[in-house]
Amino acid sequence: MVRTAVHVVLLVLLIQSAHGQSAKKPLRVGVVGLVHSHVHGILNKAFKEKNQTDIDIVGIAEPNRELAERFAKQHGYSMSLVYPTVEEMLDKTKPEAVADFGPIVDHRKTVERCAPRGIHVMVEKPLATSFADAKQMETLAKKHNVQLLTNYETTWYGSNHKAYALANTEKAIGDLRKIVVHDGHQGPKEINVNKEFLDWLTDPATNGAGALFDFGCYGANLSTWLMHNQRPLSVMAVTQQIKPDIYPKVDDEGTIILTYPKTQTIIQASWNWPFARKDMEVYGQTGYVFTVDGTRMRIRLKDEANERPTEVAQSEAPATDPFAYYAKLIHGETKPDELTSLENNMIVMEILDAARQSAKTGKAVSLKQKL
Repeated sequence: MVRTAVHVVLLVLLIQSAHGQSAKKPLRVGVVGLVHSHVHGILNKAFKEKNQTDIDIVGIAEPNRELAERFAKQHGYSMSLVYPTVEEMLDKTKPEAVADFGPIVDHRKTVERCAPRGIHVMVEKPLATSFADAKQMETLAKKHNVQLLTNYETTWYGSNHKAYALANTEKAIGDLRKIVVHDGHQGPKEINVNKEFLDWLTDPATNGAGALFDFGCYGANLSTWLMHNQRPLSVMAVTQQIKPDIYPKVDDEGTIILTYPKTQTIIQASWNWPFARKDMEVYGQTGYVFTVDGTRMRIRLKDEANERPTEVAQSEAPATDPFAYYAKLIHGETKPDELTSLENNMIVMEILDAARQSAKTGKAVSLKQKL
């Protein structure tokens, strides 16, 4: 009998222990703004993904009531979650972290409101509209010891992480010589983004530029990562308005060239591709790695007569999605990822600022001196 009782007690303790491990609390997240179409990712996860335990949206700050109601019908959230201002949402819901889906120019304001409260911030790419704003955001994040992350779709591509491993960890293609990154689509109006998104995306004051910032940031982020956060020696950029009738205020075509001591990066950002694309070519002294999309790649190494296609798992990336990663990072369950990091994205902003200046003046901008 005693033995049986002991067994029962042990079984209960094991069940309680297992339950405690599985019953971790989701990250309490506040959503700042609904005018960036990437917001559908977090809304789908929070309100439509069954049994997800990563995040809990506790409040949404959005002054456009009509937009909030439209998305409430689409995603099934209660309008009781919606507040007209960021301050009221923070006061009433006390989130641990926020995800910003407002215009890029407002990212600084979000950090100014959240960092002093000890609230972590993840913004959609790019980090800011200027290097000056980014510097102020960095100062606040470090002063108040909060995470300030930048979310890129390409961070969650298994192919990019496999390419990095081949190039840097395994040294399978020799020293890097050239990186070429293609990003963009047919144009935001052409792919029918909603009006609220289009209005700020095509305004240089709220987005920083057009395709140059919207898609040039991806290449700057990936190049900085592949180059171990090395700042380029110089930045040269050329932009065009191929469709001024559609995008009268901003560029719709941009090419950026980054020079490093022994490597060159070419970033091709466009609202004029025939199809949407986010792919990359990484050339070393002895081989190359091409990413086709999130999982597909083409590789040719030394002494190989032909390139070979390969497919990699999404699990090569640091998490299944940015919000799962966000929760794990804040709860101390994973290590910081370099692509989302503040250190990387400060260099990205320095590159984008220089690219905008170069496109305006027609001259390369030297980055030899640390700003």
